[in-house]
Amino acid sequence: MPTRTTLELRARVRSGLRALFDADGFLEVDTPVLSAEVLPEAHIDPIAVFLEGVQQPPHYLQASPEALMKRLLAHGSGAIYQFAHAFRAGERGAQHDEEFVLLEWYAPGSTLSDTARLLERICREFLGTSGIDRVLCSQAFREHAGVDPLLASLPALQAAGHRAGLQLPESDADLPEAVAWDRWFEILLSDVVAPQLGRGRPTMLEAWPVSQAAFAKLSTDNPPSALRCELFVEGVEVANGWEEDTSRRVLHSRIAAANHLRATDGRGVLPLPQQLLHAHREDADREDRGCESFARLPTGAGMPEGTGVALGFDRLLMLAAGAASIDAVRCYNSRNA
Repeated sequence: MPTRTTLELRARVRSGLRALFDADGFLEVDTPVLSAEVLPEAHIDPIAVFLEGVQQPPHYLQASPEALMKRLLAHGSGAIYQFAHAFRAGERGAQHDEEFVLLEWYAPGSTLSDTARLLERICREFLGTSGIDRVLCSQAFREHAGVDPLLASLPALQAAGHRAGLQLPESDADLPEAVAWDRWFEILLSDVVAPQLGRGRPTMLEAWPVSQAAFAKLSTDNPPSALRCELFVEGVEVANGWEEDTSRRVLHSRIAAANHLRATDGRGVLPLPQQLLHAHREDADREDRGCESFARLPTGAGMPEGTGVALGFDRLLMLAAGAASIDAVRCYNSRNA
């Protein structure tokens, strides 16, 4: 694609998205790409930057603006969005790069039903689709992999994987059972289920297994599920989000679990994001415990209930252009910049 055409596409879609969010009452914000804190995630490696030499703790290029946007929410920002440059070490492929652009938004007081309506509008306006299919994880996995992940044991997931010709790497042979279960879920999703989703019409995959909750609230169903979603268009994951769990205690436990998985994989444990933790609510003990002044919330403040979504802007453009790679809709990537 010629340079001018690429720039026009990016500008046109970005302008259209801004108009959509502005009309819905969102406020555009910008947060730093470099922070002393990072949100630990099990399978995402941040890029460390040593501003004061290797003997001092590093800063981090942010893998998403999530942590900093949530701190704004805790201080009463209201509904916000931003186009953020995000950085993830070692991610390079047709749909990935070490640096890319996310459109991320947070809507206090909203639910996944509100998210579905907004995602449908985005896909209709910028991809020319009509409607959106809301599909439960259980339904999608039963149809495409022959197993229900909300009920399945590890042997059942393994059997489904073997039927599809899948194997985990030999290095995963001695994983704890819970970790192995997640590995099989993830490989079934990426290799078997996801490629079938969003064919002809966008699919919003919902009601995820609890172990895949990330920072989502859990449902009160039996069995419970995570109030999380991912949007697929023509087999491509375009967005993911959830109804936020606003509890400091829950966030702390989820981060601890992510760091445990990082240690299991030999990725290295990341420091706790203290300011983000203090932006979340706790029923008791709201002391600041040495955090910076910005983390000290006024009475009644804190992370609000609502939804947060991260949408891959480059992937949206790739689909809009009918391209096979995000590099086709960017002038620069991590190899030629």
